[in-house]
Amino acid sequence: MAGNTYGELFKITTFGESHGAAVGVIVDGVTPGVELDEAFIQRQMDRRKPGQSNVTSPRKEYDIIHIMSGTFEGKTTGTPLFIMLHNHDMRPEAYSDIQYAFRPGHADFTYLSKYGIRDHRGSGRASGRETAARVAGGAVARKLLEHRGVQVLAYTLQAAGIACETFDETVIEQNAVRACDAEAAKAMTERIEQLADAGDSCGGIVECRIRGLIPGLGEPAFDKLDAELAKAMLSIGAVKGIEFGEGFGAAAMLGSEHNDEMDSSGFKSNHSGGIIGGISTGQEIIFRIAVKPTSSISVPQRTMNVAGEEQIIQTIGRHDPCICPRIVPVVEAMVCLVLEDQYKRQAAMLG
Repeated sequence: MAGNTYGELFKITTFGESHGAAVGVIVDGVTPGVELDEAFIQRQMDRRKPGQSNVTSPRKEYDIIHIMSGTFEGKTTGTPLFIMLHNHDMRPEAYSDIQYAFRPGHADFTYLSKYGIRDHRGSGRASGRETAARVAGGAVARKLLEHRGVQVLAYTLQAAGIACETFDETVIEQNAVRACDAEAAKAMTERIEQLADAGDSCGGIVECRIRGLIPGLGEPAFDKLDAELAKAMLSIGAVKGIEFGEGFGAAAMLGSEHNDEMDSSGFKSNHSGGIIGGISTGQEIIFRIAVKPTSSISVPQRTMNVAGEEQIIQTIGRHDPCICPRIVPVVEAMVCLVLEDQYKRQAAMLG
């Protein structure tokens, strides 16, 4: 299986399956001499782990990370970081009834079509469990970006058809859905719980803001900064779309409205979302992603099995009724990976 590595000069390779022995990540291109302890990475892992509330999967994974290599006396050595997370609450027997059936919305059919074999235990490599390794690798990038003065903040903007009306970043980590509006968060939580009781799920929109970025990051052709961020976001299994700045709203605007004019103090607006010509402007980068409803639902659905026979299927198990709350730290992690790689590429270009 190819495609398990992301990055050019700062890169990660993830490994592991949902109900295998472990998941983990190898991080290469780490700046040496940076203070890095397991507690810093663990804080990000705790934000992603399951079992946090009624709107997340009840699977009990503590996601305790172990740095196996790449540090000495609390500092990075510049050699590859190897971070391991052992799986504990595996229940592969829960999937035995659907071992030969294709679950709607899942990668069962496409994986079997590509490889001729698939791991039916909670989707195997296609499971959201793989993102735990991304968060571990992204935490390393976040630590390096801190020294550059870069901040990355993601949050739920909409879930279950309920949108945030205000933006207050102080409430994001204080509510179960990680929304930026405390009142909207209550309504979202109530609606998601209702859907979970009915055996259904919902999607939403996650917004991300990047602050403190220097102008000039990104390559002007195929490796545009927005293109790299888009690839990183769309590599997350539940993400089905992305827009920057005004996004699709720009299609209804005039050029005189959308252009970001400048004066002697800099840009007067930020309709572009902080990226022009594929290169950062130094303004706040703003983008939004569309997160699909969780595919695993217990509502009966029509499908077929590997023999081509039609059947009714129900996916019974421990699944998030809405992926948004736990995808927020994954989004931040992938953004951090992109940005640290871009900083190193810029430094290499300038010699």
